[in-house]
Amino acid sequence: MKKMFLIFAYFFVCFCCLTGVFGDKVKSVSVMEGDRVYLTLNTDVKLQRDDLIVWSFGPEGIRIAEVNKEANKISIHVFDGRFRDRLQLNDRTGDLIITNITTNHTGLYQMDIRGNIVTSYRFNVTVYAHLPAPVITSNSSQCSSSSPSNCSLLCSVMNVRDVSLSWYKGNSLLSIISVSDLNIRLSLPLEVEYQDNNTYRCVLNNTITNQTQHLNITQLCQTCSDTTGVINSVYLLS
Repeated sequence: MKKMFLIFAYFFVCFCCLTGVFGDKVKSVSVMEGDRVYLTLNTDVKLQRDDLIVWSFGPEGIRIAEVNKEANKISIHVFDGRFRDRLQLNDRTGDLIITNITTNHTGLYQMDIRGNIVTSYRFNVTVYAHLPAPVITSNSSQCSSSSPSNCSLLCSVMNVRDVSLSWYKGNSLLSIISVSDLNIRLSLPLEVEYQDNNTYRCVLNNTITNQTQHLNITQLCQTCSDTTGVINSVYLLS
């Protein structure tokens, strides 16, 4: 029994040495899109002169680039138009550089080093679009009476994904809504008193950046008496 165990252990170690695949570890990378933005996926490994480095993309493992150290050759494969004229390879390290990166380059990247052993590195890349500024509007159809009723507000953004939209009162979080998939319109309501002197702000954010819109209660929340005063002023000026 002990002999069989040793034989099994021997073959298992040999198999690990031959494959050397570290597929369980995935490095997450986040970046903003932009014309001048580039992303470097690196592994900090030292390549041997007979190594073959293969980069693939997506769950299907589409080959996009490779370095053949033995043949001293770099190849870029453009089977997917999103990578056309955007990929560069470092022939010394095998690092992959993506230039002019956009949200279309979000996905899983894998680097396989095929030499005496096969080692794999995986990168889960998320590319975020620039965020628009949220818009605050009054949800009230008409002015309110002088009674202590609330002013209904709505903070909205269009065509965003992987974001959170929040209302803050000072530094305190009041409410939050999040979305992962592309959303045509994302809205978050808020009710405040007409004479509220607190500061409110609506914040749109992802894991990298944010956009903030401050609430002007005087401008968006007017009582009927406020509106009448404005109209009377206009008549007096006339």
